[in-house]
Order: sequence, then C-alpha cells, then structure tokens
Amino acid sequence: MREDNRSSALEFILLGVSRKQEQEDFFFILFLFIYPITLIGNLFITLAIRSDIRLHNPMYFLLANLSFVDIFFSSVTIPKMLANHLLGTKAISFGGCLTQMYFMIALGNTDSYILAAMAYNRAVAISHPLHYTTIMSPRTCVLLFVGSWVVGNVNALPQTLLTASLSFCGNQEVASFYCDITPLLKLSCSDIHFNVKMMYLRVAVFSVPLLCIIISYVKIFLHSPTTTLGGIPSTKDVLRVFSTCGSHLTVVSLYYGTIMGMYFRPLTSYSLKDAVITVMYIAVTPMLNPFIYSLRNRDMKAALGKLQQEHLHVSNGSSCTGDRSHQLK
Repeated sequence: MREDNRSSALEFILLGVSRKQEQEDFFFILFLFIYPITLIGNLFITLAIRSDIRLHNPMYFLLANLSFVDIFFSSVTIPKMLANHLLGTKAISFGGCLTQMYFMIALGNTDSYILAAMAYNRAVAISHPLHYTTIMSPRTCVLLFVGSWVVGNVNALPQTLLTASLSFCGNQEVASFYCDITPLLKLSCSDIHFNVKMMYLRVAVFSVPLLCIIISYVKIFLHSPTTTLGGIPSTKDVLRVFSTCGSHLTVVSLYYGTIMGMYFRPLTSYSLKDAVITVMYIAVTPMLNPFIYSLRNRDMKAALGKLQQEHLHVSNGSSCTGDRSHQLK
C-alpha cells in the first residue's frame, strides 16, 4: 500500500531534447510550428477522403486511418512539451508518464501495422487485379484497421503494467522530452531483466509489419507484367514500382529508419542525442505524411482542392448571409 502511494506521488523530470536553454527554445519554436501543420495536414487528408466518393476505396480508407492515428500520435507528447516550456516546468506525474508511454507504444504499433496493411493492399492490386475487390472487401479493410489497433494496444498493455510495478529511487530525470520506456528502465532501482526481455519482444512484434512490407514488395516485383529471363524483374519494372509506390516507400523509410535509430541499440547507450531522432519519429514524420501522399497523387490533389473550394463557398455564403441580414436591419 505504501509502495502504491509512493508511486502515485512520484514525479519525473523530463530533461527535454537538450540541456541547453537556447536549444530548448529552438525546439519549442520548431514544435510550435510543426504541431499545427501536422494537425491541419492530417485532418485535411481525412476530410478530403471522406467527402470525395472517388476516394472511397481500400487504399484511401487505410490512408485516412493512418492520418487519424498520426493526429493522436503527435498529440500524446507535443502539447505536454509545449506546456512545460511555457510554464517553466519539466515535471510529469507518475500516472501521466505511464499514460504517455502506453499511448506512444500503442499508437506507434498501430501506425506500423496500418503501413503493412497498405503494402498488402498494393500487393493485391498488382498481383491479383481481377480478384482485388473480392480480397480487399470493406469487411477486410475494417478487419485490417481494427486488427492494427488491437495488436497495438495488446503490445502496449504488458509493457506499461510491468513498468508500473517497478520501484524508482534516487535520480528521476528522464533523458527525453517524453516518457519512453528505455530511459524509464534506466531510472529504476528494481530488477529490470524481465522488462528488458519484454522490450525486445516488443521490438520483435514491431518488426513484423516491416517483414510484411518487404514480402509485399517482393511479391509486387515478382508479379510485374514484364520481367527478364528467369522471372527476375527488369530495371524498368523496379523503377515503375518505385514510381507507383514511391509515397508509401518514402513514409516507411522515414518511419522505420527513425525507429531503428531509437531502439535497435543496447540499453546502456541511450543518451540525450537520441532524443533528436525521437523528434523525427514523433514530430517530423507525421507532419510529412500528408505532403508525401498528396504531392504526386492527382486524385488526392483534386479532393483537397474540392474540399478547399467547398470551405470557401461556405465561408462566402455565410458572409453574404451576414451582409444581407445586416442590410435588412
């Protein structure tokens, strides 16, 4: 009982991206710039897909859900970081810390499995075009999305409960701007061997979607319409696939590149400079996703343009109505 009371009263200190005030000010301005763009960009993608009937297909359904998850993914950590900087405090409660950790693991896993589902969708579209609508039915799409959320939360729950059971004594400074499992384990004075094993299991579960993505793209290459002798894809085939799936491959590269920089290293090597990679993972990648997917996509550009025109039409209509009512008065 005393242990529970002590844990509930415990506070951690988030050291931030850097210990230097000038750099912290720079990252505050950076986050203040990135966060609204992330929210607006991903919200526009979601609304554009929902409002345009031409985009009511599996690929855009999964993209809309990816944007939906990215909004929450960024919102778990960035607002707290901005608020702490404005208030001149770096404290976070034990419960708040565990909540951050839980949602970061859950949403991160959900993101990765949605990316895998998008790769699978592309593989089916190229490998089995005649059976595409049957395989990627609305029911399948919903199952892929729900399954992504379930796996993400199932992976996050034991990690959070195990961390909650640890004892923390002495130094309570978290070497990051949010509560990540790696720096928290370093602060514990309990035996963390089992937690470390579970963390590596989490990384393994996290790697399953990457394996699925690789298998999907191998399938895409092998089922290209023109191949060289022996069934090996030609250079033109590879370039065509990269052109068609370039947006998805770019997002996957950014996402998993930063993850590998964060977690595929020994626990003892964690340092404050790893938080710079975390900035890419948490803030930059979710901000870039809407731009990457809409930059070379004509349908998405058209849908966004239509959404903007509708918004301007509604605004102008409201303005005209207001002017008329003012004249009547």
